[in-house]
Amino acid sequence: MAAPPPLPPFAAVVVAAGQGTRAGGTVPKQFAPWRGQPLVRHSVTALVDAGAAPVIVAIPASHRATAAEALAGLPVIMVAGGATRQASVRAALNALNTRGGVDRVLIHDAARPVLPHAVIAALVAALHDAPGAIPVLPVVDSVVRGADGWRSAAVERDGLFRVQTPQAFRFAAIMAAHDRWQGAADAGDDASVAEAAGLAVALIAGDEALRKVTFASDFEDAPMICRTGTGFDVHRLVAGEDLWLCGVKIDHPRGLAGHSDADVAIHALVDALLGAIAAGDIGDHFPPSDPQWRGAASDRFLAHAAALVRASGHAIAHVDVTIICEAPKIGPHKAAMRARLAAILGIAVDSVSVKATTTERLGLTGRGEGIAAQAVATVMGPVPIPAPC
Repeated sequence: MAAPPPLPPFAAVVVAAGQGTRAGGTVPKQFAPWRGQPLVRHSVTALVDAGAAPVIVAIPASHRATAAEALAGLPVIMVAGGATRQASVRAALNALNTRGGVDRVLIHDAARPVLPHAVIAALVAALHDAPGAIPVLPVVDSVVRGADGWRSAAVERDGLFRVQTPQAFRFAAIMAAHDRWQGAADAGDDASVAEAAGLAVALIAGDEALRKVTFASDFEDAPMICRTGTGFDVHRLVAGEDLWLCGVKIDHPRGLAGHSDADVAIHALVDALLGAIAAGDIGDHFPPSDPQWRGAASDRFLAHAAALVRASGHAIAHVDVTIICEAPKIGPHKAAMRARLAAILGIAVDSVSVKATTTERLGLTGRGEGIAAQAVATVMGPVPIPAPC
C-alpha cells in the first residue's frame, strides 16, 4: 500500500458550527465520539493527510474549548461560525481570503466523517477544467411524489443524484459567488451558490462511505472490528551516533546505528501499525537501499504508517511500546516519549503506552550491545464485507 502521489495545492473548509440537536448528547454531534475519536477529527485528519493547507474549521463560538480539544495536534485554524451553514462557510472563506494565496478550496461538512482520499483527489483534479465540482451518487431506489400520506406520482430517477461533500471550487470564483448571494435566502449547499452565480459545476463519482451522521442511531449502527498488529526491531549501540527513542533524543554516550536515525522503538511501532492493516512492513515502504532515507527522522515513517491506517478506514485505538535495554534508564523519559508518539499519531496521550524492561544482562541487550523494542497496535475499523463466492 504505497503513499498516494501529492495533489496540487488546495485549502479546505470544514463546517462544524452546528448544534447537532437531532443526534442528542451533551455536546454538538461533531464533537461526540465516533469510532474512537471526535466526529469532526476524522474528516479533518483525512484532509490534512491529503495535503490540504490551510484547513479552516468553522466552529460554534460557544464551544471553542471543546473544539480545541477535539482537534488537538492538528494544523487547523478555527473560526467562529454563524447562525446558518452559509454564514459559517462565509466566515471560513473570509479567513482564507485574508491569508491569500489560495487557488483551490474544498468545502466539507463535519457530519461526513469518512472521507476517502480518492474522492479528494478526483475533486481537486476536476478543478483543472471546471470552476466547481461535487461528488454525487446515482439514485437507485424508486422515487415518488406524495401528499398527505398518499402516493401521487412516480418520478423518473434518470438524471437524479444524491449530493455529498466536500464540494470543490476555484477559490476566487466561489468567493465572488458568495459575495453575490449576500442578502438572499440561505443556500442548501455551496454548489447552489455557485450555480446562482453562473458557475458550471462538474459531477464526480462520490462514495457510499461518505454517508452523513445525523441521528443518535448513526453513532450506534456502524459495526466495528478491532485489528491488531505487532512489531519488533533491534539496533546496535555505537559511539558517535545520537540516541533517539520514541522520537525523543536522549543524552547517552552511544547511539543506535542504522540507515535512518535508527529509532528502534518507532520502527517496531511502524511495523505494528502496518501489520494491523496488512500493509507490509517498514522495509517495503522505506527500503534501506534507498539513499533518500539515510539519516531520516523516524517520525516520518510513523506519520506515514498512521496516514495509511486512516486511509484504510481505520482509527488508531491504542499503541503499546516496550523498550528492552540495560541503559539508558527509560523511566525519566516516558512522559516525553508518550507525548511525542501521541503527537505524531494524532491520538490522545492516554492511548499511548511506553514501557521498559531488561533481559537480566542476558543476550545482546543484556551485554549493552544494542537496544530492542517490541510494539502492539490496535486499530478500529468497519467490519469488512465478505467477497462474493
